[in-house]
Amino acid sequence: MTLFAAFDDDEILTFLNAQVTNGTVYTDKKTLDEHSFSSRMTDDDSKEALAYVEAESNADIRGVLATARRFHLPVVTQNQYTSTVIGADGMTNAIILSTAKMNKILEISKPDGLAVVQPGVINGDLDKEARKQGMFYAPDPGSKPISGIGGNAATNAGGMSTVKYGATKDNVLGLKVILADGRELKLGGRTYKQAFGYDLTQLFVGSEGTLGVITEVTVKLLPIPLGTPAMGTAYFKDMTQLAKAVAEIRISGLYPTMLEALDANTIAALDVYEGTHYAEQGGGAMLIFKVDQSSDLVQSTLKRLLDKNNATGIQVTSDDAEMAGLQKLRQDMLPAVFAGQNHIMEDMAMPLSKLAPMMDYITEVGEELDLKIYTAGHAGDGNVHPTLVWPSDVKTVPDKINEALKMMFHKTLELGGTISGEHAVGTLKNQWNNVELGENVDVVQHQIKTLLDPMGILNPKRKID
Repeated sequence: MTLFAAFDDDEILTFLNAQVTNGTVYTDKKTLDEHSFSSRMTDDDSKEALAYVEAESNADIRGVLATARRFHLPVVTQNQYTSTVIGADGMTNAIILSTAKMNKILEISKPDGLAVVQPGVINGDLDKEARKQGMFYAPDPGSKPISGIGGNAATNAGGMSTVKYGATKDNVLGLKVILADGRELKLGGRTYKQAFGYDLTQLFVGSEGTLGVITEVTVKLLPIPLGTPAMGTAYFKDMTQLAKAVAEIRISGLYPTMLEALDANTIAALDVYEGTHYAEQGGGAMLIFKVDQSSDLVQSTLKRLLDKNNATGIQVTSDDAEMAGLQKLRQDMLPAVFAGQNHIMEDMAMPLSKLAPMMDYITEVGEELDLKIYTAGHAGDGNVHPTLVWPSDVKTVPDKINEALKMMFHKTLELGGTISGEHAVGTLKNQWNNVELGENVDVVQHQIKTLLDPMGILNPKRKID
């Protein structure tokens, strides 16, 4: 309870509405509920936000930040609101600042190989527009059809094409960012090389809304590769054998665009969800692979490496409809696994040589704690997503789920990996900063946060604790 309050909510909202001149301020319960809560929200964050603001201009953003500074309120920036780590859920008395309506593609430059976009532009929409000019936007999060470029940059999103084209950070040339005090920074630029000054662009990529609000992103575009792409599937006795095959393909010179792994539990869930029959192929793991430029040499090399690692049921296609079906199969993995049960999907990444031992360990954890674990991931870059589930009528997270997560996190770090490959840190993992990064780095992160956001209003208690 706050004693002797200087301002009431009506006074704060009156001031906020006067500052937001182009956008819209919402305070109704329905809107706040939609943007304030996560099914895994902690007790401390479970109360309702104060307002939800759809910004349509930089002036609106500055107005929200001015209100937050004046009344000492937290600001949570949302884009398309697809975070899986409670990184963008509203919190008690916060102003939720949405940049989703700032969704214009400002420029596509084929000669310069870049696009300039506002943060609300959907990843897949940018890719479609670029392809009309013979270019494409490479980063392909599983949320490509629904996630925004601003959110991708704020979380350093990865995805299925990272194995060849890198994560979001590898495709961002420049940013415009508004700081907590209202100043705008123009970072990076339009050149593929840039060595002047500190690399502040990459400081803000992956900062999860804790250092500033991204208002513009300049990204690389690449020419659509010549030749015919191909996709295919192969099956293995288990995920460990699949990981060994992937390690060889990864360093073979084939430069695959996608190397996606699905375990037997995940395949079975997809068959139920899609009405397919992939599980009938047998085996304990399925590999979905893609190359941008197929040839007889590429396909024969792929087949040789798969055969060497005892793959079965190898199929390859260049048919557009069949490739789209395989792409959709991978994208539907999450709703298939999540359907009808509580879940936590994790996001560890490790050196490629340690992927097979990690697959073994995940199986051991499931057997030791009697848990059903659905394991999938971007095997080509060492990123694995074990999903732990429990009955929908059990409202609290079972102790053995938490124990399994701790076991897998510690094993990941022991193998030289990271416990957040692409989903960011948010609220769920911010207590692990000291464990993964060490005390010195943990302190420096807090010093950077204090320098850029001295009042601590930007997405507090997220990214770093």
